[in-house]
Formats: sequence, C-alpha cells, structure tokens
Amino acid sequence: MSKTKNWHQSHFETLEFGSRLADAVAKGMGSWRFIIIQTILVTLWMVLNMVAYVKHWDVYPFILLNLLFSTQAAYAAPIIMMSQNRQNERDRMQAQADYQTNIDAKLEIEALTSKLNSIEVDKLDKIIRLLQQMDDQKQKD
Repeated sequence: MSKTKNWHQSHFETLEFGSRLADAVAKGMGSWRFIIIQTILVTLWMVLNMVAYVKHWDVYPFILLNLLFSTQAAYAAPIIMMSQNRQNERDRMQAQADYQTNIDAKLEIEALTSKLNSIEVDKLDKIIRLLQQMDDQKQKD
C-alpha cells in the first residue's frame, strides 16, 4: 500500500543534512525541556563552585560559565537564523502552492458554473418548447 506524500513530507525530503540539523537544534533550543535542563545545569554549576572545599574550577563571578554562554549564543544565533530563513522559504513555497490550488479550484468552479448555466438554459428551452406545444395544441382544439 503506497501513501501519497503531502507537501511537507516532500519538502522535508529535499533538505540536506545541515538544514535538518539546524532545524533540530532550533527546535531543541526553543523548548521548555532545554530551558529546564540548562537551568538545572547552571544552578548545579554555581552551587558546586560555591560550596567546593578543595577546588573551585570557576569561582564567583563564574567567568568560565559566562564564556560557555557566550560560545553557546555565538553558535545558536546563526543556526536559529538559518532555521528561521528556511521556515520563511517554506512558508513562501506553501503560500505559492496554496495560491495555485486556489487558482485551479476557481477555474474548476467557473467551468462547473458555466456547465450548470448551460444545463439551466437547455431546461428552460425545453420548458418553453413544451409550453409552446401545449399552446399550439390548445389552439388546434
């Protein structure tokens, strides 16, 4: 049994590995799961560095943590931008496909309307002929 692919499935299959990766990263970083996990890790980082008795690997004001955040932001921003640009392109392509579907539907509706009008005219012509025949029949009688 073969399924027909919808527009989104066909578009997804055309994406390269980098595009899929950028979308996955943007989706992951834009989730509550990411926020919660990152909050737990940062809190843990700070607590361990404040209560460490032997070795503080990142003493207050947590310069290494700030460096990690800066590095994360430096990579995350362009990756998210790539994903957003691709989403914009996807939206434009979807809008174009929807527009073409609407044009096709409009042409089909116009053709059906024309056909229905033709049928109505034919019916009216038949009714007029029948009435004329009945009128002629009455005049003969």
